Amino acid sequence: MALSTRVSQKKQIRRKAPRGFLRRIFKRQKPHLRLQTSGDLLVHLNCLLFVHRLAEESRINACENKCGVIKNEHVLAAAKVILKKSRG
Repeated sequence: MALSTRVSQKKQIRRKAPRGFLRRIFKRQKPHLRLQTSGDLLVHLNCLLFVHRLAEESRINACENKCGVIKNEHVLAAAKVILKKSRG
């Protein structure tokens, strides 16, 4: 039996941020930390923006190397570039 190339439509995509998970992690790591009510959403948004920038940089690296597939080295090089930009 051949593997299907189609993605199953039954898998649902989450539309909400995992707020309870984020709050639980914050409380375990920093119990004295007092966050505003929407502070966990800002952390989630920051994470999503980082992943988006990482994906774009790694795609650019793959295109520069004339590679059709994004590989580990493309992502690692992109992460180094993003961290350098954020630090200074």
